[in-house]
Amino acid sequence: MHIRWKHVAIALAILPFAAVFAVWTGLFNVGAASGHWKITDWFLHFAMQSSVRTYALPVEVPEPLPREGLAAAAGHFETGCAVCHSSPDVPRDAWARQMLPEPPALSDVLASDKWTDAELFRIVKHGVRFTGMPAWPTQDRDDEIWAMVAFLREMPDLDAKAYRDLAYGPSSANAVAPAVNDLETLVADCARCHGEDGMGRGDAVPVLAGQQRTYLEESLVAYAANRRESGVMTQAALDADADLFADLAAYYADLPRADMETRTAPGAELVERGRAIAMEGLPDDDIPSCDSCHARLDRNPAYPAIDGQKHHYLQTQLELFAEEKRGGTSLAETMHEFSRHLKPEDIEALAAYYSTLEPQ
Repeated sequence: MHIRWKHVAIALAILPFAAVFAVWTGLFNVGAASGHWKITDWFLHFAMQSSVRTYALPVEVPEPLPREGLAAAAGHFETGCAVCHSSPDVPRDAWARQMLPEPPALSDVLASDKWTDAELFRIVKHGVRFTGMPAWPTQDRDDEIWAMVAFLREMPDLDAKAYRDLAYGPSSANAVAPAVNDLETLVADCARCHGEDGMGRGDAVPVLAGQQRTYLEESLVAYAANRRESGVMTQAALDADADLFADLAAYYADLPRADMETRTAPGAELVERGRAIAMEGLPDDDIPSCDSCHARLDRNPAYPAIDGQKHHYLQTQLELFAEEKRGGTSLAETMHEFSRHLKPEDIEALAAYYSTLEPQ
């Protein structure tokens, strides 16, 4: 049989219209109950795995994976991920197993080393189209995403108790997230990351005890309005009752600052460099003294207290300011302007210096 190219061209021209007509009839079944054909299921998974592998190629993996944010990552996983992917403590809900595609039980998948660290980062940050896997709530906090990758790597080795202790802290015996509708339950929910004493669980979580009340309240408002970037805190602020923000800020502001017994003392030379910048600024770069805003007892109540704050947390925040990836109050623009002129070694030195100070 002789096939003419003219007939092939006509068939190809008609094919899109035929496909649209077939879809228009409504006969194509989009219900999840019937599942995919095996060839369709294979093709979709093949496409997803190939895409993740390709887009993960330029991702630079930190060595070692950061562990400072494990507690916050575990808490976020318990709140937003475990309901679909299960956890060492609780299996998936029945409705999650009826999703199409069915979300995998991550402990099993991760134990098989199917994904590299770079590929996990890609999935957590950008999500997966045509599934229930969303992108990370903000694309400007790679530090949070790497903390989640570090947690995912540890999760297969956690038993139920170890998982609860990591996700809920010392109060893990009552590891049931209540509706956040009063101050007591809201404080209990915050304590999962920030600790019952407000000192923070992990070096990536800030010390809230004794912090400026106005600063805390404005930060919560900024997180809820998505003006300050954090996948973890944005979700927490949105889940809370905004009418309780002022009371919550007052609660943490009134907590006494405890000693950080596990704090690592930075080198004396690094601290001295940080002290010089904090007290004198960098005149050649038009950077004023940090103390002129942050150390004054009569300072603007929206300026945070950073004396005695954690080294890792301070360094991360200054890096975010320098990259203009941290917003919040109207004062953030001031920090963008100053921080962008700081060298990486300046940022590390300032964080080291302020972390050694006793709280005022």
